[in-house]
Amino acid sequence: MDLSNLQPAAGSAKNKGKRVGRGQGSGKGGTAARGHKGAKSRSGYSKKVGFEGGQMPLQRRVPKFGFTNINRVEYKGINIDTLQQLVDDKVLNDTVDFETLVGLGLARKSEMVKILGRGEIKAKLKVSAHKFTASAKEAIEAAGGEVITL
Repeated sequence: MDLSNLQPAAGSAKNKGKRVGRGQGSGKGGTAARGHKGAKSRSGYSKKVGFEGGQMPLQRRVPKFGFTNINRVEYKGINIDTLQQLVDDKVLNDTVDFETLVGLGLARKSEMVKILGRGEIKAKLKVSAHKFTASAKEAIEAAGGEVITL
């Protein structure tokens, strides 16, 4: 084996593309199959996302409306039937605090938790969260539990 008979490993080399811009005799010289002028004929051309050939893009044509409140507080909702299910599965016993909810994967450390009132709860739980709906608070206290707002 020497430099004159080196070959890539079988299957590793892809088909070579057409060699463009190598003189008029090749049939792909001159403009190198890019046509005359225009953005696509230039080196370094890349079409921008949403570009519509110079037409006003859809994202700029449609009217903008609405309002986003930058001070809005988002809560992660957890229903009381979820808490009851965890008690039935013997995952929870008598207290539910924020660390427990994070540990179970029901909320993230950065989130604020709101207990919602869907379903019913039979277990006597001491629940601490950032917020409670009126129906959830009522249901937990009716079952003999305690509500603690963080």
